[in-house]
Amino acid sequence: MDVNLLEPTLYTVKAIAILDNDGNRILAKYYDNTFPTVKEQKAFEKNLFNKTHRANAEIIMLDGMTSIYRSNVDLYFYVMGSSHENELILSSVLNCLYDAVGQILRKNVEKKTLLENLDIIMLAIDEICDGGIILEGDPSAVVQKVALRTDDIPLGEQTVAQVLQSAKEQLKWSLLK
Repeated sequence: MDVNLLEPTLYTVKAIAILDNDGNRILAKYYDNTFPTVKEQKAFEKNLFNKTHRANAEIIMLDGMTSIYRSNVDLYFYVMGSSHENELILSSVLNCLYDAVGQILRKNVEKKTLLENLDIIMLAIDEICDGGIILEGDPSAVVQKVALRTDDIPLGEQTVAQVLQSAKEQLKWSLLK
């Protein structure tokens, strides 16, 4: 057996994915080249969904990867690691992701609201894990980091949606005076 496989590493997460109730990708981030093309990634996700959407378990070994998953209404949350990865660590990442998404969406965790807030959810995933290294495990800290108030952001750093929302609010308040 290769000695390098047994050495501890910070690169614990291989992928994070959120699928809808048909197994279609809503959001996925792969942190290594296990599945180098989008076609291979989607095939793996479809296979993973087919194995997990009716199961009552929380963990599955598939294609040499340990996958921890959780479902809610019409969404499936997955965190994948290598076959020798500690399931408890992957589970803590999944719980952090799921709880952070729940707080961001104000307990309304369903496909429509997730798509409306996809930019914030992507930021949350980036705050939890970067390049396969776990950065944060506390959902409240993740929510606090991604919940920026647009009043505090300089105009040059705001997204177009934030600028339009801010302009709408200013116009509304000027008309109400």
